[in-house]
Amino acid sequence: MGALGCGIGFAGATITLTQIVVQLMQRHLDEASYREAAGDPLLAGLLAGVAIGAFFGIRRSRALENIYQRGVIGVLAAVGGLLVGFLAALLHHLLGLTGLILWAAASLALGIAGGRWATVGTGEAGSGKGTA
Repeated sequence: MGALGCGIGFAGATITLTQIVVQLMQRHLDEASYREAAGDPLLAGLLAGVAIGAFFGIRRSRALENIYQRGVIGVLAAVGGLLVGFLAALLHHLLGLTGLILWAAASLALGIAGGRWATVGTGEAGSGKGTA
């Protein structure tokens, strides 16, 4: 579960930070420049979030011997990150830019906590478990 939380958290934070960048572009660029440039960073951030979610989902689940299970965790982390990013858009409409910043911080905290949980669960060196 830690690997999944790690991937979802980091993917969601990446997508939410992308939405913050696009929101700041909307505030500081004129309408024509914004319409021309806004799609590129949003698409790049969405793809980066999916890639980060899959990467951390697979990387943090490396203790599993079954490669199929690792792949499923990677896909679930990527899709979960997309859902977290889509929920960020809802929070933006409710709370504005402040809501996006809080959601990005919460997603990042989920990613860090999931990563620590996955590390402790594997008994890696320096995690406080395992043989001396």
